[in-house]
Amino acid sequence: MSTQEMHMEKYGMFKKDAENETVSNPTRIEAYFSASFQLIDACADKKDIHINKHQLVRSVLEKSQMFGEDTEVVWRAFQELENQIRPGQIYGGAINGEKLKRAKALFEKIESICIRV
Repeated sequence: MSTQEMHMEKYGMFKKDAENETVSNPTRIEAYFSASFQLIDACADKKDIHINKHQLVRSVLEKSQMFGEDTEVVWRAFQELENQIRPGQIYGGAINGEKLKRAKALFEKIESICIRV
């Protein structure tokens, strides 16, 4: 299995987990985050770019501009998921259905751009 195929398989698994309404909101948010990362990394792999760590998404995307004019949209959406929504829901004391809705919207924005690539 190629790296891109592996990323796409994981994207599909995490997306399915994120859409599973029987699990907790924080778990679903984590799954949207993971699905987003795998999808972005699959797109990078198509261009022989390897991100390897979610903390490197912004720097790699800014350097490569692999999504053209949508590059900033992708890294900003991912960064909001990574640094604003995910920590408060996973590590903090908050459980918030509105944050789940926002995580889903950010994921869908990332997904729509990545699918075009």
